[in-house]
Amino acid sequence: MLKHGILGLLNYNEMTGYEIMEIFRDSLNYFWDAKTSQIYRELQGLEQKEWVNKTVVLQNGKPDKNVYSITAMGREELLRWLADGDLGLRVKTPILMKVFFLGERSAKENICYFESVKKSCELFLKSLEHVPQLIYTYGDMIGQKEKTLYWQMTVEYGRRSLQMQIEWAQDCIRRLEGEMKS
Repeated sequence: MLKHGILGLLNYNEMTGYEIMEIFRDSLNYFWDAKTSQIYRELQGLEQKEWVNKTVVLQNGKPDKNVYSITAMGREELLRWLADGDLGLRVKTPILMKVFFLGERSAKENICYFESVKKSCELFLKSLEHVPQLIYTYGDMIGQKEKTLYWQMTVEYGRRSLQMQIEWAQDCIRRLEGEMKS
C-alpha cells in the first residue's frame, strides 16, 4: 500500500525522498503511518520495478540529492491499483485486539487505558486543524486544485474516525465506571 501512496504523490510532481516524507507527515500521516526508512526502502523497490526514475542532482557544499519521478509503467500500476476491486475494507485494528483481552486487567487500569486513548485521539484531532490549509498549499504547489476535493474527503474521514474513537473511549470509561459501582 505504501508503494501506491508514493506512486500517487510522484504522479503529482517529481520529489525527493525527503519531500515525500514531509507530505506524509503533513497530510497522509493521519491515515497511513510511514517511517522515513520505509519510504526510502520503497523508493528503491519502485526503482527496481522501473515504476520510478531517480535523477541525481549535484549540489555544491551539500550532499547530492535524489529526485524521483513516476514512469509510464509506474503510472500504469497506480491506475491499475486505483481500479482494482479491493475496497481495502479489511480490518486490522491493533487497539481492538488489545481491548478484546483487557479483561485480564482491573477496571481501574482499563479506565486509565481508555482515558489515554481518548486523550491521544483528541491530540491527533487537534493536529489535523492545520491540514485544510496544507491541502490548498499542496494543491497550488502542484497546480492541480481539482485534486484537493479528494484530499478534503480523506481528511473528513480521518476527523470523523477520530471523533468516533473519542466517543467510543468515553462510552467504555462510562461502562467500566458503572461496573466498578456494581
